Amino acid sequence: MHNNNTTTPQPVTRTLHAPATVHLRQAAGPDAPESRTIEGYAILFNTPSAVMYRDSDQEVREQIAPEAVTQQLLDSSDIKMTMNHDFSTLLARSKQGQGTLSYNIDTRGVHFSFEAPRTDDGDRALELVRRGDIDGCSFMFTCRYSDPQCVTRTVTYNSNQKRSQVLYTIRSINSIHDFTLTPMPAYPDTQVSARQLREMTSRATHDSQRVDGQVREMRQAAHITL
Repeated sequence: MHNNNTTTPQPVTRTLHAPATVHLRQAAGPDAPESRTIEGYAILFNTPSAVMYRDSDQEVREQIAPEAVTQQLLDSSDIKMTMNHDFSTLLARSKQGQGTLSYNIDTRGVHFSFEAPRTDDGDRALELVRRGDIDGCSFMFTCRYSDPQCVTRTVTYNSNQKRSQVLYTIRSINSIHDFTLTPMPAYPDTQVSARQLREMTSRATHDSQRVDGQVREMRQAAHITL
């Protein structure tokens, strides 16, 4: 992936993981129908990601600045709620601010909620969140990663680790393409929650090759020189 200031920005996928913070919203009372609402934070502001790349000389992380995500940006995007960035597992959608996916911006980040559809994928998502097998979120977006007005780079040196700490701060996002439920997020504080669920048969969702591919994408998008 090679972006520059004159070409169309390309989609960037980020796995934003918040361990043990994804949950199901509880029903209103003991006699209330079982809740199917999944909610949480898809994007966190000013929260460094887990290490996205490391070698003997440097560690690379990134974070999202609050100014990168506005209500206008969200309302002008076509955001699909998926599992593992797979658009065939569509759970909800917000198209230009309308649809079955709700969201709001607060000081922490972008919070979302949706009613899981009564489909195999919806039931699977509820069960995996209830069990804690899925406890994080990711989002896919477009941005001019090589434009210093959109992404700034800060480098500090860690004398204990004897390597540079590189932090990319994303300050402008062009559009957001999806929020996704994932067991492998990279931002250790994002969260997803789902309320109470009936028992369903779950399946493994971890795909190490997907994670490796995202790391390679990060290196390409950031134009890291080794």
